[in-house]
Amino acid sequence: MASTIKVNNIQNQCGANIVNKCSTTITLGASGDNIVLAAGATQSGFGRTGTVDWDTTAKTAGFTAVSGTGYFVNTTSGAITVSLPAGSAGAIVAFADYANTFDTNALTIAPNGSDKIGGTNANATVSTEGASTTFVYVDSTQGWKQVNDATLNTIGETFIVATGGTVTCCGDYKIHTFTGPGTFCVSSLATTPSNNIVDYLVVAGGGNGGTGSVGDPFGAGGGGAGGFRTSATTYCGPPLANPTGITVTATGFPISVGGSVSGSSFSSISSAAGGSGASGCGSNGSNGGSGGGPKQGPGTPSGNTPPVSPPQGNPGGPGVSPQNRGTGGGGANAAGASINGGAGESNSITGSAVTYAGGGGGGGSSPNPSGGSGGAGGGGNGGNYQCSGVNGTANTGGGGGGIGANAGAPSGKTPGSGGSGIVIIRYKYQ
Repeated sequence: MASTIKVNNIQNQCGANIVNKCSTTITLGASGDNIVLAAGATQSGFGRTGTVDWDTTAKTAGFTAVSGTGYFVNTTSGAITVSLPAGSAGAIVAFADYANTFDTNALTIAPNGSDKIGGTNANATVSTEGASTTFVYVDSTQGWKQVNDATLNTIGETFIVATGGTVTCCGDYKIHTFTGPGTFCVSSLATTPSNNIVDYLVVAGGGNGGTGSVGDPFGAGGGGAGGFRTSATTYCGPPLANPTGITVTATGFPISVGGSVSGSSFSSISSAAGGSGASGCGSNGSNGGSGGGPKQGPGTPSGNTPPVSPPQGNPGGPGVSPQNRGTGGGGANAAGASINGGAGESNSITGSAVTYAGGGGGGGSSPNPSGGSGGAGGGGNGGNYQCSGVNGTANTGGGGGGIGANAGAPSGKTPGSGGSGIVIIRYKYQ
């Protein structure tokens, strides 16, 4: 029948009547016995539990590993070879990529003598960036067996830090809005290359509406919208990695924002000003980001001038308008019509949908006083012999409305001016 002895603590004691006094050795069990800890109990001081103690001084040259130790290996300056210790059952070593350079300069692991690594007496190579690996010596057949291989390369993530313009946030993204000239200044970059790609919206200033003259029975053409260029239309959610975006560096990027009939730019992206509406009888409007509206002329002013892909705008109206009214300027999403300006394009880079770059409406005429409507996206309405043309909306790139017939300088009526442009930049910041 087994006996049970229960005590709270076993300590070595010193004294004249104590056998083995002041001994530093306490033996539990005998050879072949199995010492079992109760469920929930823990132990300390009984030796290694299958892990290593890490040497935090990075190795920059070849060395011989010691069992029970993990090493950070820095191969920035060149490849390194580490020699394993002589194999004994249970021996353990580990290695980690200190500077994330194993892919450039590999770590070579050499066995001792005839020892094997994974069953083969040959060197092993670790060439994955950020890798860490652990080896345990099993027996003479397999030698050192790899028991852990971490290649996730988990490091602290950083993101773009930048200033300039008016800054707002939408989810994990920052938006810099420029309504006038400035600088988008990038002071630091993201650790993940795809997060250094920024999205953009670059809209140029719209064209002015055409001017009528006293005694002229034809309304003037509407101004064309400013060029509209963007990297995407859906924002504020991952993934940002947009192949048409701009990859930035840690530097300043000058921003130009066009006023009426002026272009806008950011980095390699430039948008052309909208073409002006026609003024003289039988004349065409001007070419531009979107073309201006002609005045009963035979031509159609071109948009997307100079040409880019995808197109930055559309042509002005067809040059023939009913009842002597001027034709509309082109917009980002549609050409000008026989009276009305072409529609602009919706974009939500700010987190809310906004329509930009609508064409200006053509001017009315004496027998038909109503002018054309400006296109959605800031296009100004056309005037008539009683009213001036309406300006394009500021910071939309909308074209100005043409003036009506018989509405020259003596009557004090004026054509609408093109709306100013805008530049918006968006990137992931957290």
